[in-house]
Amino acid sequence: MSLFFTKNENTLILVGVIMQKIIFMDVDGTLVNDHGVIPESARLAVRKARENGHLVYLCTGRSKAELFSHIVEVGFDGSICAAGGYIEVEEEIILHQRVKKEDIQHLVEFFNKHKIDFFLETHGGNIASRNCKTRLRTIINYLIMENAEAKAAIEKGIEPFIDVLIEEEDLIREDINKISFLGSDLSIEMISQEFASKFTVIPSTVSMFGPNSGELSIPGVNKATGIEFLLSHLNIKKEHTFGYGDGYNDIEMLEFVQHGIAMGNAKDAVKNAANDITDTHDEDGIYNSFKKYGLI
Repeated sequence: MSLFFTKNENTLILVGVIMQKIIFMDVDGTLVNDHGVIPESARLAVRKARENGHLVYLCTGRSKAELFSHIVEVGFDGSICAAGGYIEVEEEIILHQRVKKEDIQHLVEFFNKHKIDFFLETHGGNIASRNCKTRLRTIINYLIMENAEAKAAIEKGIEPFIDVLIEEEDLIREDINKISFLGSDLSIEMISQEFASKFTVIPSTVSMFGPNSGELSIPGVNKATGIEFLLSHLNIKKEHTFGYGDGYNDIEMLEFVQHGIAMGNAKDAVKNAANDITDTHDEDGIYNSFKKYGLI
């Protein structure tokens, strides 16, 4: 609960009582637009909500290393990364779940055999397969060529994905919390079948990764389990929760929180899982929804 006072000479007068809420914010397609840039209205909404005493947490499929400076500088109370597998409260790590080393071995062998570009996500950086960095560079150059007017935005929002990729590293590691793979000729259904007993496989939330791209995470770990763990740690009731998302890995989150809100640009399955639908990211969707629910 937050109390707000105004001063009248020597007297403090109570003018409002706001029950503290906790807001969980997806990144790609929700907080940031298709060029990886945060609309100014969303930036303002987050800051105003925190000024009003509410907690705002990132809740993303990205690794900690992919929370770039232009995102973090907005100001958040913490983050749930790797789709629920890694949690920080302020700068304290309270959860870090890791993929089994033998499952990484299986994945690397399978993806190399089928020429699938991928990167292994850790909180310190993303470990790229041999061709992954070159492939991403090609994708970004094409985006810039097709959207010359958005060159500065693309360079700010998407170029950092290249910077956090680490090459020439041992791929069989014990600090991996999630894996992302780029599109290939192998269907995502085939990839799901191959790893059905070892990973949860969903389509990628990053459209530039192309058809048949996706994410692999630890079974039983998702944004909802991460939120539940964090609420227990903070001793906050679920009735005070809001969640905002647009992609398939947001479905569990939107179904779990008290107020699950899909962006106007969300997938249909995500909208169906939500309690409410706001405008798109570039149509001030975050700001408009925060205003609607009295968060700002």
